[in-house]
Amino acid sequence: MTTVTNETPPKRTPWIGLVKGLLVAVGLVAFIAVLMLWLSGFFQEKVAGAPSAGKMQAALPDGEIVTVELTKLPRLESAVGTIRAVHEVGVASKILARVKEIRIKAGQRVAKGEVLALLDEADLKARLEQAESAEIAAKARLDQAKADLVRGERLKARQAISVEELEKMTTEARMATAEFDRARQAVSEARITEDYATIKAPITGIIVDKKVNEGDTLQPGQVLATMYDPGRMQMVATVRESLAQKLAVGQQLPARIDTLDMDCHATVSEIVPEAQADSRSFQVKVTGPCPPDIISGMFGRIYIPLEDEPVLAIPPEAIRKVGQLSEVDVVTDSGFIARRVVQPGRLLKPGREILSGLKPGEKIRIVRIQGEAVGEPK
Repeated sequence: MTTVTNETPPKRTPWIGLVKGLLVAVGLVAFIAVLMLWLSGFFQEKVAGAPSAGKMQAALPDGEIVTVELTKLPRLESAVGTIRAVHEVGVASKILARVKEIRIKAGQRVAKGEVLALLDEADLKARLEQAESAEIAAKARLDQAKADLVRGERLKARQAISVEELEKMTTEARMATAEFDRARQAVSEARITEDYATIKAPITGIIVDKKVNEGDTLQPGQVLATMYDPGRMQMVATVRESLAQKLAVGQQLPARIDTLDMDCHATVSEIVPEAQADSRSFQVKVTGPCPPDIISGMFGRIYIPLEDEPVLAIPPEAIRKVGQLSEVDVVTDSGFIARRVVQPGRLLKPGREILSGLKPGEKIRIVRIQGEAVGEPK
């Protein structure tokens, strides 16, 4: 006989699965932490490192002792400038004419008096010929008037003509002389005007830009080319108001032309006595010996001296690099060495600037091995 029971199976508690998942997560985190400690060398034997800053050591006999001193250096402020020509001219036409021939191009060097362009001179030659013909006719009238005056004076001496007739002959001779002088001046003017058809270089220099071509018609005063004298150059710098008041014409200033990698000295030649309203600055022009290959438009700087700047500097070889730190050996009053961390700055002529970590009057040591300093690499 089979007995049938109606028992229900026990239900699984839900928090048991949660606990198991938590235990698995904790185990995984612990495994990762142990692995990271092992990779970082936590379970390995430690090696003694470099002595910490401030640790005392006995002074070594091969060290050179140097006293830290505070020096004053001249402080300069730069002003940006542009190279310009002192003498820059525009070559223009004086007459209305067509360009017959152009003999220049940009960048060409020309000498004073060299022909730059030729204009059509047909009309000018015709005017010159007319003026010369008028001069010949005026000369003939003058000769005739002088001859009549000579005859009139002879007739007057014999009482053959009246005084009024003689005065008339004298007036005609004077008028003929004036006409001849005017005709002669007209010829000179026509010759000068004809010379305007040949345009020549007014100075020795370099052609900057050619503005016309053959066949163009030039108006009086129209510029056909610009040129400058490369032997007379200047730098035009923009200087703020407070600094411009400290400058004077004739003052010597350090200057630099970055393109040529050249340092030089310049003389203040002009200070424009008007401030620029937008930037509140003055234009200062300086001149000096022109270096070779200098070109108008190059970038440059001038350096304006200010008050002296106190700087604490030590020999660069006294600095020892330990990782990302810079250390120096400071000699204490008791004769021991204390390594001290310092913050180096600029590399100046007196040495490496120290921003913090040392005081004036302290003594530092420079260790030398076989005659060479062991310190910061150059």
